[in-house]
Amino acid sequence: MCLKKDIDRLFSDGQTFLSYPLRIVYLPETGGDAPPSGISVLVSVPKKRIRRAVQRNRIKRLIREAFRLNKKEAADFCGQRGKRLHIAFMYICNDIKTYSGIEKAMLKALKIICRKENA
Repeated sequence: MCLKKDIDRLFSDGQTFLSYPLRIVYLPETGGDAPPSGISVLVSVPKKRIRRAVQRNRIKRLIREAFRLNKKEAADFCGQRGKRLHIAFMYICNDIKTYSGIEKAMLKALKIICRKENA
């Protein structure tokens, strides 16, 4: 995600839940002015929690890789319904988690999003 308008709308109107060590905010869009179906992602690791830039960048890479490998569920959901889905992943832990911990949180988060949107 790169448009300030989209990011502001995501955080003002989006739904939030936790999948430790991630806080997820998501906003499904449908309608006439919505762009074509797909998923846009924002990844944030605050400097307040992880001081070193090298460590923040590593965590962001791990989150993006976990999403890339597991996005098929969410992409199928968006493709079937013609929806556009905005998702923000924010890291809320004070120490560096392993890839397996981040991937487990990512799988849980994607299942929750699909379950809430299918209901």
